[in-house]
Amino acid sequence: MKLISFKQSFIAFGVLLTLGACDTDEKLDVKGNGVVFEEDFYRNETEAYSGLVAAYDKIGKFAGSMETAPLLFLNSASDDFYAGGGNSGDQPGLQVASNYTVTPSNIPPAIWANYYQGVFRCNVMIQKLPAVPMDAAKKARFMSEVKALRAYYYFDLVRMFKNVPLILAPLTKDEVHNVLQAKPQDVYLQIEKDLNEAIADLPVTLPANESGRLTKGAATALLGKVYLYDNKKAEAAIQLEKVNGTPGGTSSFGYKLMPTFASLWNHANKFNTESIFEIAYSDKSNADWGNFETGNDEGNVAAQLMGMRDYSRTDAGEAAGLPDYINGWGFMVVTTDLANALKTDPRFASTIFDANAEKAAGRITFTDSYNETGYHFIKYAAVNKDITATNPFLNFAINTYVIRLADTYLLEAEALGGTGPRAQALLDAVRNRVGLGPVPVSLNAIYAERRLELAGEGHRWYDLVRTGQAAAKLAFKGFIPNKNEAFPIPYTEFNNTKMEQNDGYIQN
Repeated sequence: MKLISFKQSFIAFGVLLTLGACDTDEKLDVKGNGVVFEEDFYRNETEAYSGLVAAYDKIGKFAGSMETAPLLFLNSASDDFYAGGGNSGDQPGLQVASNYTVTPSNIPPAIWANYYQGVFRCNVMIQKLPAVPMDAAKKARFMSEVKALRAYYYFDLVRMFKNVPLILAPLTKDEVHNVLQAKPQDVYLQIEKDLNEAIADLPVTLPANESGRLTKGAATALLGKVYLYDNKKAEAAIQLEKVNGTPGGTSSFGYKLMPTFASLWNHANKFNTESIFEIAYSDKSNADWGNFETGNDEGNVAAQLMGMRDYSRTDAGEAAGLPDYINGWGFMVVTTDLANALKTDPRFASTIFDANAEKAAGRITFTDSYNETGYHFIKYAAVNKDITATNPFLNFAINTYVIRLADTYLLEAEALGGTGPRAQALLDAVRNRVGLGPVPVSLNAIYAERRLELAGEGHRWYDLVRTGQAAAKLAFKGFIPNKNEAFPIPYTEFNNTKMEQNDGYIQN
């Protein structure tokens, strides 16, 4: 089951605002079944499955949209990337994240909206599922999946926006106007509750046709990560040890580091032994500009945006075996700071393409992006042989990792305080995989390793904020302490509600 392409009976829910209210007479357009009313839906297992599909659907926005893709937005806000693109106005939502001019008026509102639409769909399922006549074990699994999904959506919401409404049931039209924000601590407690309740009824392994659905290991890994962000380090270490097992070995969930770092970025290696939670994308949707971002798109759009502008190999480049990258749109220009940090690291070749060096050698041509440095991100890079659909740049079947084993190794080492033999072994295993010798374990060593290992995967901004490094590391971009640790809530969300804007973003 692919998270995006298993939408054979996708439900197009209507929402009132983006907080997830649904009138009792809201219509659901169900492909193949015509139109039914929401109050009459969830009559059987087939319709419950459709609701489950809808609940999963919004996670595809991670790399399946443009300026509203969290992967691109968070990378742009980090010290590892500039937004890039054609000019300072290209995909403006990414530019304001990159230079810290983000405000309630210019932050892409769909970033907030997509997460709350996901929450809403989970809430509907949690409310409706108990009454659905279906196999009890399957019903328990569906319930666990939507609780874990709701936890996932809220985890990103509270990390990005800090002060968010905690909505646990579908709202009526009248209830929307009284919505208040919860304390971040209360949101974390609910996330932890949802995950603890979900783990028991999730499967350990999945058949190939269900790849991408949540498993016991994925929910456990997410719980461990949530505990760490909630400063519950002892609890985090317990959960992450379950996921990790013996460093360098195969865990009880079947996870094992891939033999080489480069093999992680061979896009044929989907759902590999290191993948804990992975988002699947499809090249079968044939999305185009007429239906893009209206439910028909299922491809990795970020791959198109991150490709180099007007890239072309010369005869010398082709003879040298340089990759036949697509002609992209030039976003996610790598900062020289990240490039220098990785320059002598074995992971450089799978993470960064030194376009200036290849251009100087006469092997390629390309057009500079905005804030060009000559270094471009290639973990999710598409090549011309990936073009198979009628409108290919919206349909790349390149999956993205949400959580992988090297991430949880380093998270556990951090949860252990960056000290002791197990923390050392976890750090060593990540370094050994790429042929690097040991360094003494410490929190700073773990933070440095996370940057090099996970570059461009959407973790860096979160890591800087939660470890207190953001003000120093992001000063060159205009980061303002005690403000930019959270993003502004889109101004459209304040219509007829009692919410309050985050500190530092209140507009007169």
